[in-house]
Parts: sequence; structure tokens; C-alpha cells
Amino acid sequence: MRGGGKELMKLEEILRDETVRQREFPVTKESSFLAHAGDCPLPARVARAMGEYALEATLGDQEKPVFPHLLTDTRSAVARLLEVSPEEVAMVGPTSLGLNLVASGFPFRRGDNAIIYFDDYPSNVYPWMALADRGVKVRFIHARAWGRVKPHDILEQVDEQTRLVALSTCHFITGWRLDYAEVAKELDAQGIAVCLDGIQTVGVFSTPLKHIAFMASDAHKWMLGPCGAGIFYVRKDWQEKLRPTVLGWNNVRCPGFVASEKIEFRSGAHRYEAGSHNWTGMVGMKAAIDLLLEVGVDAISQELLRKRTLMVSGLLARGFEVIEPEMTKRNASGIVSFRRGHEDMESLHASLELKGVITSLRANRAGVKWIRLSPHFYNTDGDLDRLFECLSHRGF
Repeated sequence: MRGGGKELMKLEEILRDETVRQREFPVTKESSFLAHAGDCPLPARVARAMGEYALEATLGDQEKPVFPHLLTDTRSAVARLLEVSPEEVAMVGPTSLGLNLVASGFPFRRGDNAIIYFDDYPSNVYPWMALADRGVKVRFIHARAWGRVKPHDILEQVDEQTRLVALSTCHFITGWRLDYAEVAKELDAQGIAVCLDGIQTVGVFSTPLKHIAFMASDAHKWMLGPCGAGIFYVRKDWQEKLRPTVLGWNNVRCPGFVASEKIEFRSGAHRYEAGSHNWTGMVGMKAAIDLLLEVGVDAISQELLRKRTLMVSGLLARGFEVIEPEMTKRNASGIVSFRRGHEDMESLHASLELKGVITSLRANRAGVKWIRLSPHFYNTDGDLDRLFECLSHRGF
């Protein structure tokens, strides 16, 4: 909610009123930014909150203006966003750090196995591959198509030694959104932990965590927050079993900042927050989450799916190949990747940027390049028209 008792910002208002849109999202003044699956531009209110805090921090102890209320308020905002308890939320920064905390602290035994998807984003591959040094085997999900992981693909790899399954809620190039809820319920019933990389859905699609043990997500993509500020979720019943592997003054009790003879961790997800917090990043992330809650995740997801339909139809009409053009709403996301034949996608990507249409360039394991589109809720149909106009006037 905006300060001073003003009405909530509504999605319709942002898309209808260009003055409001440019005020709230300054990037729209200069470009059509269609690359939120990479690194987002900061909304004005997020930058403003960070700037105001930074200036206040010049006047004395930089922690004093925000401690402890910022921690409490941010945990509560994350809890509302994810529909979990604040005590299950830790602030540890990048997604990679959260996933590594799981990989390093999980109670694996020699001979256990973990299941992963090898063509996932590297941050959700390398921490699990490294488990081989501890005698843990890694089993790979065999998807029938690139990025299209389905529940039965996961379950067919499970055996009596499976202790953990690491998944992404959405593939970072194909845009396939994993329908993980039912398979997670089945795995949870078997005592198998599920760890999610949620960075491509948190903030824009419902990310239910009822049967999920762990989830990590940085704020710098769809959450519209700064880099290096993020969420680490650890379900309450796993907090005594997931051993903190990074220790410091913040997560180990040390009365009066004096080290104790016994290592005693703090309660709740706080036990994974070893040192000082990234206060500037947390200020920005809190402002970003408040914005997402203000607009509404359900409204955002519906708008992204509507835009996906426009992107797919427009690209196909212009002769481009689209990855997974016929996804159901259950699996569709805000990501659409495209290419055409042997045409130079790297050159096209650069050409679009010169014309003010910002996209991402990605490649598959064979090195085939794709242009990835990932508009957010504040992008208008005019932004997509600008993209299509550029594609149509490039000699295609």
C-alpha cells in the first residue's frame, strides 16, 4: 500500500495511463524492456527506497535506521507472498547461496542419491554434482523434450536411496513451468525432500510450498528487486535437519558478541543467516515485494499469460520457430524463446537493442542460439508491437 493512505496501484491503471507507467517504471521512457528473466530494471519506488536509506545511512550507524523492523517486516512480506510462516524465511541473498546451503547441509549418507535435471540453470546443477565428493550419486531426469520436465520423468528416477530432488519451477529458456505440486506431495510422503529454484516464478506465479522442503530465489528478475537480495525458505520440520554450514555471529548465539564454548544456533530460519545483512538490498526487495502484493500475483500471472499468447502468435506469423508454442496455462510462463533457421540470432539480438527493444540471448547445449523474451506486467501491447515492427523491417 502506498504511503499516506492512497489507493492501491492497479494493473489496469499502469497499462492505461502512460504517465503513471513511466513514473513507476522509468525504463519505459527509453525502451521496451523484455528481459526480466535475466536482470530487471528497478522500479522507481524500489530505487527511491534504497536511495533514501543510503542517504540516511550517511548520518551514523547504517544499521540503526532499519534494525530490527526491516527484518520483521520483510519476513512478513515474503511470508504473505509465499503463503508460509515468517519463521520459515531466511534472508541470505543469491539463489546460488541458498541452493548451496541445502547441498552442503543436507543429511546425506554415502550411497544416497539426489535427482536433478542436467539442462537446468547451472546454479541448480553444480551444487548437486559436487556431492560426488561425499559419496552421493546424482541421477538425471530424462525429459522427453528440452526443458519439458514432467512429474513422471521425475518419479521414474526415484529409488530407495533417493533422498532429495532438486527442481526449478520454470525452465529459464524454454519457459516450461513445472507442475510440481502433486509430485512434491508424493515425494514428501516418501520422506524425499524437494528443493526448488524459484527465481523464474516467485512474484509472478503462485509458488505453493506446502510439500516443499527448501526454496531459494533472488530478487533481481521477476521480483523487480536488486541483485544479491533474496529469499531462502526452509520448512519448519526441516530446520533441525538441515545443518547450517556457514557460521557467524548472527546465526550462532553469542551473548554480548562473545564466542561461547558451545555452538547453539538461533531458532527458525534465522539459523542460516550467518553474518551482517545486505540492508540496502533488503530495503529494495521489501519495496519490490510490496509492489507485487499491491498489484496482485494472480493479476500479474494472468497478464503474463495473455502476453505470451500475443508473443507466440506474432512470432509464428512472422515465420519464427518458437519453443513450446502450444503450452497449456498450467505449464506456460512469461518466457518465450524464438529463432529461425540458420539466421544470425546474435546479430538480431544486437539489432533489437539498438532499436530500444531489450531481449536476452541464450543457447542450448549444442550452441544453438535463441532470443528470449520475458516481458513483465507493466509492459504494454505497444511494447510487443514495437518488437514485431523491428522484426518485420529487418529484411525478414
